[in-house]
Amino acid sequence: MSELTRITRRQAVAVGGAAIAALAVRDPAAAAGSLPGPQPVDVGTTAAEGVRFPLETAATDPDPGQPPNPTPRDERIGFAVVGLGRLALELILPAFASATHARLVALVSGSPDKAHAVAAQYGVRPDAVYDYANFDRMRDNPEIRVVYIVLPNALHREFVERSVRAGKDVLCEKPMATSVGDAEAMVEAARSAKRTLMIAYRCQYELVTRDLQAAVRANTYGKTRLIEATNVQDMSDPTQWRLRRALSGGGSLPDVGIYCFNAARALTGEEPTEVSAATYSPPGDPRFTQVEETVQWRMRFPSGVIASCTSSYGMHQSRTLSVHTTDAALHIDNAFDYKGQRLTVARRDGAIETVTERKVEAKDQFALEMDHMASCVRTGRRPRTPGEEGLADQRLMEAIYRSAASGRPIDLPRIEGLDTTRGPEPEKE
Repeated sequence: MSELTRITRRQAVAVGGAAIAALAVRDPAAAAGSLPGPQPVDVGTTAAEGVRFPLETAATDPDPGQPPNPTPRDERIGFAVVGLGRLALELILPAFASATHARLVALVSGSPDKAHAVAAQYGVRPDAVYDYANFDRMRDNPEIRVVYIVLPNALHREFVERSVRAGKDVLCEKPMATSVGDAEAMVEAARSAKRTLMIAYRCQYELVTRDLQAAVRANTYGKTRLIEATNVQDMSDPTQWRLRRALSGGGSLPDVGIYCFNAARALTGEEPTEVSAATYSPPGDPRFTQVEETVQWRMRFPSGVIASCTSSYGMHQSRTLSVHTTDAALHIDNAFDYKGQRLTVARRDGAIETVTERKVEAKDQFALEMDHMASCVRTGRRPRTPGEEGLADQRLMEAIYRSAASGRPIDLPRIEGLDTTRGPEPEKE
């Protein structure tokens, strides 16, 4: 065997690597210093709004969008979250990781051990953890710009009023209150204090629903004739606060039914002129001794659109929103859920009936609404869903209950114009 044939595999690899490296040095085109420089399509541009890239794919491919360009962390609007129940811990606090303009800086809870454990998890300073007794001390914490109230409905008014007195803007969970009187007082308190009050209608910021709204407003698929909305679930423990009227203000209607009529109002931009309703609760069911199980109601709008809605605490979970137009049927699965929205459009294409899906990028709904609130606080603009939006829903809820109690339709004041209770459209995402 010659010397050449006795070279090991490892030696051969080493020799080959050295040869390639030598070739790279000898070949100017392969040397690092002579490689083509980066092009604008790859580098992008930097301006006041952040880094932007020109489109690198054909216009027929999906738009990849732009980088999020978050506000620098120390410049983001600081939020204090009030109430550390399921909604706050499971969905709202994790959403700050996806937010680009809002950050968590404080917590308020009546459970000290839980509050400090959660503060450690999310990097909230121990001195920024408050309870309900020392809540008003937040006025001395300049990091807190927005108070996000996630308490039982009957407590919303008190803590909105305390928050604005402390000089803070407020994001309040829906329903806004348990009575029209309380809702009116909340709007007036924010106005008098010159503070922003926004109601957390997350579905008005969710991107699939916004796509449907744009199609309805533009008559993309013909004129809208009927809206159907269903939001039902099966509740269990009869001791939970949502089944106690003093805390909730009602049963399925203010909790899950509000999504249905708020969606109909937001899609059309109109206010209903008539409502008729019926309620039902199964006799002897300990869950429904104070509040109703099921509500079914119909609303008529000035344009002639009819909305048919159902909410329930006694049915298998289903959350759907359908719009029936002269030319198509549009449907969102999981319409009022926290994720999983899917919009399909059924219509005729020549001799064929087609069902297509309009795909919209999913984003965290709570992050979207918190970022919108943060932007409004920073710029002074009116939120898309201000206190007046919550007040309109509170008035409509009371009309639905009156209709169900009387067994007759209720006429509502005719309000001209679109989006009379709303601020400008949310920012483009």
